[in-house]
Amino acid sequence: MSDARMLARAAGVFSKIVESVEAGQWGAATPCPDYDVKGLAHHLLFWGPSLVGAGRKEVVPPPAAAETDVAPVEDWPTALQEHVERTVEAWSRPGAWDGMTHMGGPVELPAATVGGMVVGEFVIHGWDLAQATGQDPVWDDDLLDYLHAETAKYAQDGRDMGIYGPEVEVPETAPTLHRVLGLTGRDPHWSR
Repeated sequence: MSDARMLARAAGVFSKIVESVEAGQWGAATPCPDYDVKGLAHHLLFWGPSLVGAGRKEVVPPPAAAETDVAPVEDWPTALQEHVERTVEAWSRPGAWDGMTHMGGPVELPAATVGGMVVGEFVIHGWDLAQATGQDPVWDDDLLDYLHAETAKYAQDGRDMGIYGPEVEVPETAPTLHRVLGLTGRDPHWSR
C-alpha cells in the first residue's frame, strides 16, 4: 500500500474521532500534559498549514512565533476536518512523497520522512483525543506496522527537539500501537 494511502487511512480514523468529540469534552485533559482537547486542536491547527505546505513542496511557516500568539479557533471541529482534507489532498499529489521538502522552515528534509510524521500526527494525536474523550478507535495492523517503523527512525530526534517526551518502556510483545506510543513518550495505559 502506498504511503499516501496510509496517510489517508490515518486521516479517516482521525476524522471520526474529531466528529465524536462532544462540546462538553473540550476542556478534558489529554495525554499531552500541556493540552486539553481544545488546546490540542489549536496545536494541530497552528502547525497544519506547514504540514500541508510540506506535501506541496512549499515553505509555509507557522502563523506566529508561538502557539500562544494566535487566538484559538472557536469552531475547531470544523477547522480540523478542513485541515484533514487539505492535508490528504496535498500528500496525495504525484511526487508529494518524493525528493525533499520543508516543514515550516528553511531546513530541507526527505519528503517521505515528513509524510511519515504526518501519518504519526493523525494516529498519535488521534489517540490523544480519543483517550481524552472516552473513544476506542481502531487502526489497521499494516498502518500501525508502517507507523512503528517510521516512528522508530526519528523518535530520538523527536525527543531531542522536545516534540516527544522520554521513551516509555513497552514490552516487545505489546500491541504495535502501544509500542508506537511508548516511542513518543506516552503511557499506553494513560486514562482520564
